[in-house]
Amino acid sequence: MERTVLKITGRVQGVFFRQTAKETAQKLGIAGFAKNENDGNVTIVAEGKKDKLVQFIGLIKRGFDYTEVKAVSMEWGSATEEFKDFNIF
Repeated sequence: MERTVLKITGRVQGVFFRQTAKETAQKLGIAGFAKNENDGNVTIVAEGKKDKLVQFIGLIKRGFDYTEVKAVSMEWGSATEEFKDFNIF
């Protein structure tokens, strides 16, 4: 199990980005959370199998309907397994 922390910049607030990220994560068996930041960006902490996380990151980078992802920064680490589901804050 792996963990990644993503910082997503672009038009990602007020366009159902976090909700769609949650639905995508749940389909892939990924746990964690998505959170709006005061600077207009979104932070995602995700834990799961490496191949599923790589797939998830690819979908995040592409963006969803009504969104415009300009950049995604990421940090990798070991999963803490503190999450049971994927939540939105």
